[in-house]
Amino acid sequence: MKLITAVVKPHKLDDVKTALQELGVNGLTVTEASGYGRQRGHTEVYRGAEYRVDLVPKVRIEVVVGDEESEAVIDAVVRAAHTGKIGDGKVWAVPVETVVRVRTDERGPDAL
Repeated sequence: MKLITAVVKPHKLDDVKTALQELGVNGLTVTEASGYGRQRGHTEVYRGAEYRVDLVPKVRIEVVVGDEESEAVIDAVVRAAHTGKIGDGKVWAVPVETVVRVRTDERGPDAL
């Protein structure tokens, strides 16, 4: 099993959710996040004063899938989140040793 984590622009969340649903992904976790990468934030003008926004709003999406599904999930997220502009985000995968469904005590792939 793999934990797929994606950090993407907030307005792309619905596109990513739709792409994952089309693949049959049943559950995911979404967290509001902020950060920066190469763009290093940006400047904005508010009431005539310019100020620097160092942390850009993002959403973090996490989903646990079987090893055989991980590449398809990563590809779907990348396609759905892509705008071609700086700050599109990142996607990464890490191995998961154990998953337990709390309600039923199912473990491993059955818990997905």
